[in-house]
Amino acid sequence: MKADNIHKIVRILASQTPKWDVPIVTLVAETSNDPFKVLISTVLSLRTKDETTSEASKRLFKLADNPSDMLGLTEKEIIKAIYPVGFYKTKAKNIRSICHDLLSKYGSKVPDEIDELLKLKGVGRKTANLVVTLGYNKPGICVDTHVHRISNRLGYIKTKTPDETETVLRKKLPEKYWVDYNSLLVSFGQHLCRPISPFCSRCPIEKYCDRVGVIKSR
Repeated sequence: MKADNIHKIVRILASQTPKWDVPIVTLVAETSNDPFKVLISTVLSLRTKDETTSEASKRLFKLADNPSDMLGLTEKEIIKAIYPVGFYKTKAKNIRSICHDLLSKYGSKVPDEIDELLKLKGVGRKTANLVVTLGYNKPGICVDTHVHRISNRLGYIKTKTPDETETVLRKKLPEKYWVDYNSLLVSFGQHLCRPISPFCSRCPIEKYCDRVGVIKSR
C-alpha cells in the first residue's frame, strides 16, 4: 500500500469503531482515568478474551483498586477474583509483585516511562506501551497480535515479530496516530480483519489493503 494511505485508513477506522466493542483496556482507561487500573487490567488481558478480562477486572477492583489495598489481598483471594483469565496463578503472583514494587520503589505511583514499567514483574513492551498511552496519554505504540498482523497485511510494513513492528512503526507511523493506533486495530481485528478468513467483502479499507498473506476471505 502507499504509505500516505495510512491517513485515510486511520480516519476511516476511527469513524467505524463506534459500531464495534471498545477493547477492554481502552474502556478501563476511558472510565477510570487511572493508570493503576490500566496496568492491572492489561496484565489480566494477556492471552485472555476481552469479556473474561472485563469481568475479572470488575471483581478484582471491587476488592482493591490501589497498590496498598491490592497487596493486602492474599494470592488465593486474587486468584479467586481473576479466574478464569489465562495463567491466573502466575498473574496473581505478578500482581502482588507489581504492587509491592509500586509501594516500595515508586511511592505507590505507576511509572509513566516504558523503561521503568518494564522493570515490573510480568510487564512487557505491550503492557508498558498501553499504560503510557492510555494511562498517561503520552506517545507510545502498543503492538499486540492485531497490530502486528494487520500492519503487515495492509502492506504498510514488512516485519516478522511484534518488537520489530514497534520499532518500524515508531519510524514510519505519524506520531499523532500512536496513541489510538492499537485501539483502532484491535477493534478492527476482532470484528472484521480476523487472522483466518477475514471479512474482506465488508471491509471499509479493503481498497487500500495489499492483503498480504490472505489466502481465503469472506
